[in-house]
Amino acid sequence: MHKRIRRALAASTAAALTGGLLTAAASPAAADPAAKNDFNGDGRSDVAVSAGDAYVAGHKGAGQIVVLYGGLTPDRHKTVSQNTSGVPGTAEASDGFGWGSAIGDFNHDGYSDLAVSAPYEDVGSDVDGGTVAIMWGSSSGLSGGTTISDPAPSSHDKWGRALAAGDFDGDGKDDLAIGSTSSTVYVYKAGISKSGTAGGRYTVKAPVQSGGSAGPLNLTAGDVNNDGRHDLIVNGYEATGTSHWNTNYFIPGSATGLRVSSAVKLQGGITSAIGDVNGDTYGDIVIGVSWDGTSGVPGAVKGGRVHVIYGSATGPSSTTASISQDSGAVPDSSEAGDGFGYELSLGDVNSDGYQDLAVSAVGEDTPNGMKDAGAVTILYGSAGGLDTTNNVQFFHQDTPGFPGAAEGGDQLGSDVQLANTDGYGGADMVIGAMGENGNGTIVSMENSLASPTFSAYRASVIDPSEVGVSTTGNPYFGANFGN
Repeated sequence: MHKRIRRALAASTAAALTGGLLTAAASPAAADPAAKNDFNGDGRSDVAVSAGDAYVAGHKGAGQIVVLYGGLTPDRHKTVSQNTSGVPGTAEASDGFGWGSAIGDFNHDGYSDLAVSAPYEDVGSDVDGGTVAIMWGSSSGLSGGTTISDPAPSSHDKWGRALAAGDFDGDGKDDLAIGSTSSTVYVYKAGISKSGTAGGRYTVKAPVQSGGSAGPLNLTAGDVNNDGRHDLIVNGYEATGTSHWNTNYFIPGSATGLRVSSAVKLQGGITSAIGDVNGDTYGDIVIGVSWDGTSGVPGAVKGGRVHVIYGSATGPSSTTASISQDSGAVPDSSEAGDGFGYELSLGDVNSDGYQDLAVSAVGEDTPNGMKDAGAVTILYGSAGGLDTTNNVQFFHQDTPGFPGAAEGGDQLGSDVQLANTDGYGGADMVIGAMGENGNGTIVSMENSLASPTFSAYRASVIDPSEVGVSTTGNPYFGANFGN
């Protein structure tokens, strides 16, 4: 299994289902991702791409993160490791720098900043203590770096394994939520200065397991109840019962920050995203349940599915929907191991005011037998929610016009992001394929501003060697995107 931070498969008390694909990293906020992620203020969304197992100066798995500025061409990038000038720390073997990241304007200067973790960094004698640094946005892009120190290093490991940016108290300044192997989430609020000083700090203890490989596995920020404050979804192993599958808890924001006393248990799953897919002003929660029905995970079906929980003034409502590859006109069909729902991203692709959903199936096989080649489906929002009948789009590497060719293990859809990278019209799409040629790659697909909105003929590829990532070993370029 890949040593990733983004995904954690469900585990029972007896054994893990697949041997620990461990996760972290923030998911998209409720607002259209096209409106954020702009490190240099040019009005185009930038993309942060992990290469968490990359060699750096001969150190295996030291890790890098690649920032592709709006337009997404190899000549407009910044590749960062812990050996980059101004970035705290030193590149060392197995640090995993770049596996986790979150994007927000932490110092409130109008430019997006990038929080990056190295969850396997040894801190003194603390093995895998982990570290988090913020790189600061400016008119010339990202530069420098400031460490966000772990306030309780002896009580947990892997500081920064889960990150999320959001304004949880509604003061107009982005907060940073940081997870580790403890169930306690630290929230740095009211702005963070370049010296690393925050306007305040508090903790919330999420109702998930602590210790070992546990703690929050994914954090997702977004405004579900439309009160002007971001809420937080915490994904982790359920802390009670005998079968500790992954579960999700909704924790609402308030004027004083996140209120764990009002936490609501949601459908289990690994990934989640928040956005208004039906135009009622409330953030809807989309959860990827990518396990097969034979896994024993509650709510899982053959081939995987996505579960939609519609938002309301009081938070998650009782109105839900379930979508699989057997729903409506969704292309292909549900097959064991497809992993439909492995990755999710919400954004307004066709500029109609409804958030649309990109959902990946990294285990999708091709008709000619290429296993785990991967695929991505686009479902468009509407007044009735995500539309499984009209304009559904489906892409794999054998789609006419799509660059490259489908090969076994490419895992197209290892991450996916909808964001306005070209500055025109609605959201464009970026797709990771972390297994491509054993190194990984990303595919950039521009919005065609027509119907159908995406065309494979408008797709281009950026390979790791084009942006200064070593292809020695397996860097897994494209496994995770910053959100």
